[in-house]
Amino acid sequence: MKKLATLLLATGLVFSSVSGASAIDFKVKGEWLVSFDYGQNGAFTGGNGKTGYGSSRYEDEFEAQQRLRFQIDAVASEALSGQLFLEIGRQFWGSERMGSNGGALGADGNNAVKVRRAFIDWMPPQTDLKIRMGLQGLALPSFTTESQIFNDDVAAVSLSYKFNDNVTLTGLWMRPYNDNFNNANTATTTYYPNSNYMDNVDMGALLLPLTFDGVKVTPWFVYAGIGPNFGDSARKLGDSGSFTNATLGTSAGQFRSGMFPAGGMFHKEDGSSTDLKWPTSYGTAIWAGVTGEVTAFDPFRAAWDINYGSSTWEDQGRLNRQGWLASLLFEYKLDWAIPGLYGWWSTGDDSNPANGSERMPYISTGNTNNLFSMYAGNGAPWNHTREGVLFNSMAGTWGIGVRLKDMSFLEDIKHTFRINYMGGTNSPTFAKRYLSGKNEWHDDNHAANEGGLGRDPLYMTTLDSAVEFGLTTVYKMYDNFQVYVDANYIATWLDKDVWGKSTMNGSNDDVRDPWNVNVTFVYSF
Repeated sequence: MKKLATLLLATGLVFSSVSGASAIDFKVKGEWLVSFDYGQNGAFTGGNGKTGYGSSRYEDEFEAQQRLRFQIDAVASEALSGQLFLEIGRQFWGSERMGSNGGALGADGNNAVKVRRAFIDWMPPQTDLKIRMGLQGLALPSFTTESQIFNDDVAAVSLSYKFNDNVTLTGLWMRPYNDNFNNANTATTTYYPNSNYMDNVDMGALLLPLTFDGVKVTPWFVYAGIGPNFGDSARKLGDSGSFTNATLGTSAGQFRSGMFPAGGMFHKEDGSSTDLKWPTSYGTAIWAGVTGEVTAFDPFRAAWDINYGSSTWEDQGRLNRQGWLASLLFEYKLDWAIPGLYGWWSTGDDSNPANGSERMPYISTGNTNNLFSMYAGNGAPWNHTREGVLFNSMAGTWGIGVRLKDMSFLEDIKHTFRINYMGGTNSPTFAKRYLSGKNEWHDDNHAANEGGLGRDPLYMTTLDSAVEFGLTTVYKMYDNFQVYVDANYIATWLDKDVWGKSTMNGSNDDVRDPWNVNVTFVYSF
């Protein structure tokens, strides 16, 4: 914290000197979050009797943590401004481990301050074109669940032009990955002679928001070129654990699970030697969709998202992945609550791994707040450690749900209650043969539902199902201070004939139902 104080003091001195020389208006925003969690079985079983929140996350049943978000806007005029968005934490109380330093005695962690966003906004003179350049938060359109394909911070250039009150066009160029390949093994020089070679991911997107009285529709399209070395810090030919380095963070992990078939690059025969199936040329990916809402019949609202995605590799057809995801929402606004009925469906894998995956690829949902699911999906805007228990993206699943949103019986207190019934659309034959404990083929000997390459935390088949119960309460104590209480439980039914008894993170335990209670205090300024 001493280093942080020094950094903020230096920043303040710079701002004060600059503001004296030019007419720049500095605006400061931010929020403190202090959060307490208690839950069990976050990975559906911890293994060997352990009931902690998941061995892969090294969390106890009870955790206390905090986070600070600090935003500075430097506004010269309507045509020129910039933003710096810092995030400090998550700091787990008592912890010194990498990525959550600063919570132990002394509070002198030095790896917890992150630059989330840093960009400039400007407009060419005498035009209505808006341009944003730098690290920024971007999301693909959605009117139901928030995007299940991409919603994260990324280096990008975005251009937006409003033709009239009805039509706007937005164009994007994004670079999620580049210059991370180190080529530490000389055995790869035949195909990959240099560091930072064929390791970029570049994406372009077009969005066309159309707004009319009572109706909004947004068609959109994304194209990506994917280098075979993206995200690698040190490839070692034949080493089954070397594909993309874990130190690249959560978004890199989501990109791995969201872009490749389950099992990814590796083919194992009878659990013995590894046959590496690595691409040697660029891959391409496309996504397209139409999303919208109808509010013309207020208080009735209908919304939908239709998404398609495909990722292909010329020299490795087994790595291709393509599929659909559609969601639908109906709501009716009452004086005391907003009842809602919704559902979604996505394509899933067939039984043949040689033809690639039939699940829709996705990039990252790191900033997505899934409005259907606060716990099974990425849903909680204030709690980023105990969410996404079932999936990062809804690809490969289907579900129906009901909710009562923003129920209010007392002033300044609102509740949202939801029940979701969910299942998988993936082949049980595929899972039993290739992903279960009796498998012939999987990546890096990961257990069935550990969230390895090509998989989300839980790979659900047509024989698996789950029911999620959630209750969220928000108490507005002051104008700038809110208390969130969120309780969730997932009842799971995983087919034992498919998964057996010893497939969950290598444990000898039966599957257990995950649950969690979170209390978060949020001071916004």
